[in-house]
Amino acid sequence: MEKHKIYTMSFSSVYPHYVTKAEKKGRTKEEVDEIIRWLTGYSQDELGMVLEKKTDFETFFEEAPQMNPSRNLVKGVVCGVRVENIEEPTMREIRYLDKLIDELAKGKKMEKILRA
Repeated sequence: MEKHKIYTMSFSSVYPHYVTKAEKKGRTKEEVDEIIRWLTGYSQDELGMVLEKKTDFETFFEEAPQMNPSRNLVKGVVCGVRVENIEEPTMREIRYLDKLIDELAKGKKMEKILRA
């Protein structure tokens, strides 16, 4: 089976879109970074290196220091698909991130987004 195109895209090419989506709704780049760090366990410095190296999505998630065990509490629809029903692990991780950014853009409080 052929890999989905997003797996080979650099995370740094999509990251600005996450930030723009959040900022259009009055949220911040720092909040986007906090969500990414919460989900993946990357430090801010590590996230910066990932962006600088133009790491692809598949590698970004494969090399994540510590995927948050609470990420399975992220539920809902992204791109017409329920994230909790996605079977392919990397795609599910990507959609978790998409869903969290959507929640940020919709004005949810950070403690709710981060499942605190």
